[in-house]
Amino acid sequence: MPEKDLNALFLDTLKDIYYAEKQILKALPRMAKAAGSDQLRAAFEKHHDETEGQIDRLEQIFDLVGKPARGKKCDAIEGILDEGKEIMEEYADTPALDAGLLSAAQAVEHYEIARYGTLKAWAGRLNMKDAVKLIDQTLAEEKKTDEALTKLAVSAINAEAA
Repeated sequence: MPEKDLNALFLDTLKDIYYAEKQILKALPRMAKAAGSDQLRAAFEKHHDETEGQIDRLEQIFDLVGKPARGKKCDAIEGILDEGKEIMEEYADTPALDAGLLSAAQAVEHYEIARYGTLKAWAGRLNMKDAVKLIDQTLAEEKKTDEALTKLAVSAINAEAA
């Protein structure tokens, strides 16, 4: 039985976020299509492109640790994305749809920020300097996306939903 140490936990979590990013990549076009706001649609499309780059960086990290890039089912992201689908169904064609989509997107961002923050700390502890740099790039993108979504919510989307 393999040792359950920080290296193993890092790899498990890496597989988890890899799976999550692949699922997010599939969900973003649906969310963009459902969005009524051009700004929100553009934000989803931009994040779709960023997510492709984030997946590439994760694959580089798998290479650095000498493991194949494989996902491990992530129940957390499945639940968050299911909630987003539910919002799209229940609030379709209503003024509140975009606010709901935006809140679902921020739940995704917060999950990613938590995962990448943890992976960065663990990579640092494991002296994986190259992995730290790659994770830090993604973490910065996720935080920037979250900030942009918050600005959009405050400046327009929430008022339109009200």
